[in-house]
Amino acid sequence: MSHSFLRGIAALLAATAATARAHDTWLQTAATVVRPADVVHVDLALGNHGNDHRDFKFAGKLVSLDGGTVEVITPSGGRDDLVPEMIDLGSTAKEGFWSARFVAEAEGLHTVAHRLDRIRETKRSVKSAKTFFVVAEKLDREPKATAEHATPLGHDLELVAETHPVIGMGPGRPIAVRLFFKGRPLADERVSFIPRGVTLAEGFDPKFERRTDAEGRCRWEPTEGTYVLVVAHREEPAGKEATYETIKYSATLVVNVPGRCPCCE
Repeated sequence: MSHSFLRGIAALLAATAATARAHDTWLQTAATVVRPADVVHVDLALGNHGNDHRDFKFAGKLVSLDGGTVEVITPSGGRDDLVPEMIDLGSTAKEGFWSARFVAEAEGLHTVAHRLDRIRETKRSVKSAKTFFVVAEKLDREPKATAEHATPLGHDLELVAETHPVIGMGPGRPIAVRLFFKGRPLADERVSFIPRGVTLAEGFDPKFERRTDAEGRCRWEPTEGTYVLVVAHREEPAGKEATYETIKYSATLVVNVPGRCPCCE
């Protein structure tokens, strides 16, 4: 058996092990349209990526929130830090998720954003996550859609919603996103649109996955349900980051697609 063959097997096993340990974060809220003074519970969860982004399931929990941020960005651009409010809802160190209570005030679209940059030995992991909710005085009519959701927050790897992530969402209405990496559109990258409770086919699943075009854009048509949009990207370390063995980036975006407009229920 040749040395080159053995090296190839070792590399394959190492890559498989790295994938099996890969977990990324996502954010979710129980409601996407609320009234002023309503309580919104913001959950920070971990999982669904240990099998190459094939499902939308919990898989462990962040042991701590050290080095990470969780914040609500209000319609006026204000930022509320949720990390001090977050409580551990797991019964053990690796079960459950983190959750914070936020009292909605100003009407309009609120962005919930998370960032985490951690280094373990010679490996760096950079995670980001987003979700949205709308505060509306009257729930019997659809609020006016605004466009702040289409502005990048500056995450290293970021999914930016080009269609409104709450207002106008419904079955058969495409979800359009644009992918950025370090401020520039990222082309030819896989975006997975994973429904809760569904496991995607191995490899590339054309039913639930798309590749970004030259401008970093792609779109996908949902049915009713909750979806996590997932992107994973690996960069070869160079320059001042050459001390890292690997740098893994991930970005998630959770959206809820109602069977009908939530403002009319």
